[in-house]
Amino acid sequence: MKTPPFYDTHAHLGFPDFAAELPQVVERAHAAGIAKIICIGTDLASSARAIQIAEQFPQVYAAAGWHPTHVLEAPEDIRPALAALARHPKVVAIGETGLDYHRPLGTDFEGYKARQAELFKQQLEVAADLGLNCIVHQRDSFEDTLTQWTPFASRTRGVFHCFSESLEAMGRIMSAGGMVSFTGIVTFKNAAKAREALAAAPPGQFMLETDCPFLAPVPHRGKRCEPAYVREIAELAAGVRNCSLEELSTTTCGTAHRFFPKLRH
Repeated sequence: MKTPPFYDTHAHLGFPDFAAELPQVVERAHAAGIAKIICIGTDLASSARAIQIAEQFPQVYAAAGWHPTHVLEAPEDIRPALAALARHPKVVAIGETGLDYHRPLGTDFEGYKARQAELFKQQLEVAADLGLNCIVHQRDSFEDTLTQWTPFASRTRGVFHCFSESLEAMGRIMSAGGMVSFTGIVTFKNAAKAREALAAAPPGQFMLETDCPFLAPVPHRGKRCEPAYVREIAELAAGVRNCSLEELSTTTCGTAHRFFPKLRH
C-alpha cells in the first residue's frame, strides 16, 4: 500500500552537514514519501544557496530571510537584496526571521535585541510588499515576537516554526491569524507540552517540519536530522491526534499549499 505524501516545511539543506551527500538526502526523502521540502535561508548568502538547491531539485523550494542570531553581521538595510531574492519563482516565503533572546551576544544585550527587532521589521515589510507569508523564529522571546508581528498579520501571515509553547500561546498566535509547525520535538519523552499543542491544533492551522539538521525525532534522536524523518514525526502526530496518516497528509499538505501559494501541486 502506497504511503501518503508529507512535506518538510523547514529544512536547512544548505548547511555544511549535507554538503557531502545532498542528492542522496533528497532521494531518501523522496523514498520516504516526503514530496516537497522548503529549504530555509538564514542570511543573504544562505538564502541564495537555498534558491540554488531549489533550482537543482524540482521538489525543493526556498525561503529567503535573515536569522535573528546573525543580525550583527547584517548590512544596515537588507530589504533591497532580500526582495530581489524573494522574487524568484521558487521562493515561497520570507524567513526564517524573528527574535531570539536565548544566548546574549556581546555586552550590549539591549542593542542586540534592538538590532534583531529592526531586521525583523525589515523582513516583515518585504513580505508584506511582495505578498509572501513569513516563517517566524522565536526563542525565549514569545511576547516580543508576537507583538512585533501582529500589526503585519493582515498582510503577511506567520507560521511560528518549531512550536513547543503552551496551548495558550498557540491560541494567541491563531487568534492573530497565524499558525504553527511541529518538529521532531513532539517525539521526545519530555515534550508533553508540545504534544498537547499538537493534539489541540485545529486542522488547517498547523504543518510539519524537521528543522534539519537539528532535532532528529525518536528513534534517530542525537543523530543528524534530515527531511526523510518527517515520516516518523507524522506517524507520532497521527497517533497523538487519533487520525489516519491519510487524513494527516491531506490536512498538513493542504495547509502548506494555502500558506505557501507558490508551492506547485
